[in-house]
Amino acid sequence: MPRVRRPAAPTSAATLLALMWLASPALPVGGFSYSEGLEAAAEAGLVRDEATAREWLLDQLVLGLGRGELAVVGRALAAWRRRDAARVRELNDWLLATRESAEMRLQTEQMGRSLAAWLQQRPDTDAAALAALSALPPAPSYPVAFALAAAGTQASAREAALAFAFGWAENMVQAAIKAVPLGQSAGQRILGALGEAIPETADAALALQDSERMAFTPMLAVLSARHETQYSRLFRS
Repeated sequence: MPRVRRPAAPTSAATLLALMWLASPALPVGGFSYSEGLEAAAEAGLVRDEATAREWLLDQLVLGLGRGELAVVGRALAAWRRRDAARVRELNDWLLATRESAEMRLQTEQMGRSLAAWLQQRPDTDAAALAALSALPPAPSYPVAFALAAAGTQASAREAALAFAFGWAENMVQAAIKAVPLGQSAGQRILGALGEAIPETADAALALQDSERMAFTPMLAVLSARHETQYSRLFRS
């Protein structure tokens, strides 16, 4: 007889709203000010219209976030919940060490610090965990800080990864609209394509072992380094 699978318990309204809040571009962490190399790709003519922007961001989702940041979010969420400070630091060290340009490193540090500052204003934040986050040297990375914020909810690792990825997608689509430039309708079509790819990407990321995580996007790293001295810029990366 085939095994009958029970449906997963529905996400509570409080958890769903908390994740939507964390994924919102309005969260005061400065995500809107970064293009993560997209502006440099547009300057180089690699991204020039809706089709090339869509393919660029899909590749970045799968090859970048899917092999690195999303995996860290899932592992860090579990570490925060079991109060494993050593594991949290190990994940943070890996994330910072694998940023492939100065801009990428500065982005994750700035956003991590900003999210830690936002969590300080939340009355339901675990004070000991927040102190551990703020003490991470030289700074908390954004995925590790996001994992702590999600750990204060009832969200599963998959739900936290989906929220992180969608928040990234919204910021990147807005960057594409400004940098390429594109219209709002084109941006929504790209966001739809990213939304379709996010669940499978998140599942693959959460299945990775530590030895399988990686940060290897050489073209993006080169473009990010070029962006540091780009003559005219809208974004910080």
